[in-house]
Amino acid sequence: MAQNKEHIVMFPFMAQGHIIPFLALAQQLEQKKGCTITLINTPLNIKKLSSSFPPSSSIRLLEIPFKSSDHGLPPDAENTNALNPHLIFKLFQASLSLKPSFKHLMHNLVHERNGQHGRPACIITDIFFGWTAEIAHELGMRHAVFSIVGGFGMACYYSSCLHLPLLKAKSDETEFTLPDFPEANKFHSSQLSENLRASNGTDPFALYMKKVFTEGMKTNGLIINTVEELDRIGTMYLRKTFNVPVWAVGPLLLSSENGTNRAGKEAKLTPKACKNWLDAKTPNSVLYISFGSQNTISKSQMMQLAMALEASSKNFIWVVRPPLGYDIDSEFKEDEWLPEGFVQRIKTQNKGLIVEQWAPQIEILSHKATSAFLSQCGWNSVMESLIHGVPLIGWPMATEQFFTAKYLVEQLGVCVEVARGSSCEVRHEDIVAKMELVMNETEKGNQMRRKACEAKEIFKDAIKDEDGYKGSSIKALEDFLTA
Repeated sequence: MAQNKEHIVMFPFMAQGHIIPFLALAQQLEQKKGCTITLINTPLNIKKLSSSFPPSSSIRLLEIPFKSSDHGLPPDAENTNALNPHLIFKLFQASLSLKPSFKHLMHNLVHERNGQHGRPACIITDIFFGWTAEIAHELGMRHAVFSIVGGFGMACYYSSCLHLPLLKAKSDETEFTLPDFPEANKFHSSQLSENLRASNGTDPFALYMKKVFTEGMKTNGLIINTVEELDRIGTMYLRKTFNVPVWAVGPLLLSSENGTNRAGKEAKLTPKACKNWLDAKTPNSVLYISFGSQNTISKSQMMQLAMALEASSKNFIWVVRPPLGYDIDSEFKEDEWLPEGFVQRIKTQNKGLIVEQWAPQIEILSHKATSAFLSQCGWNSVMESLIHGVPLIGWPMATEQFFTAKYLVEQLGVCVEVARGSSCEVRHEDIVAKMELVMNETEKGNQMRRKACEAKEIFKDAIKDEDGYKGSSIKALEDFLTA
């Protein structure tokens, strides 16, 4: 697809969970394979990236014009991280307006006079920018879609969007299968995101997704941030359906010293302070809780989770954001959203850390004191957990996260689910029971830890490149470059 030393243009969607794996892939291509990289994004995202890049990086950052207020979005809203959940789909719709500017940028890159970067040979974009395939082919370039989610999650999401509506009635509490993906087994209606559940097949969401996937089918190949050995059902479906090469090149993880933190926020807990606190805890005694860079739970769910943490004997680190319905960037009101006196009692007992917005996730997951991760099952978080051998307690919130949780529970055996979505009713007694099941010396807990450690070894083997041995993901990236 592209030869070593060649110029590759990369264009991720405007969301931290998309930009981070694109950066990780860009660094692999630049540092390990000697490629020249140009990364395109909107002005505010580029500004944040430029301030966080290591000085040694030669990755070129290029702005594409975008004014959010022209699309019914708040001013300076160029990332899903800056939006309340009900506005996120509007940013996806607005991204279609980037096509003329992207075409113009690509023409300029092709006809650049200085020979520093060379003519681009390939464009790698998000699935949501599938319309770039047509532009790439017009300019005589190859095109690849980079999926920032795992093969199984992407396969389920693609098939779901293809077969809308999935439910006969929105109120149905029912099981269903995906007609072209029987290997995925049965799904329950609670495993559908709100958009998928509510869709009648002709609504704006359905029409947008069908357009996105139709255009994405014109790509020359799929790069997946996954490991082939652990994700065969998903990658096989994608090969069959897209009828293009699929390269599983994961886990692509951005180290904490390179790039911005996951939320793009100012850190309230430094890695050093976090390590010091964890160092004082016994091995496998801490539960880490985070719902990712753009998800949050409801006020009642937050109360129940806090009650569970207090009722349990376990230590914890909990990354909090304002609950659903409140401004995501507003100050966290512990007296209003958590049980009265909860924070003070936790501090007095030295039982937990409550951190606003962002915590040093890799440092936490890699520490021997960490026993389990209560997660929304976003793919970056899943890989960071498994590469450190940490089992998960799943609370999927949106999009493909429900399918990822299903994969972790049914196929890998490294997860149990505690809840689904931000509108379900949860009881603190049930949360405590799941915590103890996973973290105590139970048969299930021991089995999950063993399987998480097996996944860790498979992940590490896939990216091994030493003494003449190349793991499956290293080979796949090389195959992509020479295709």
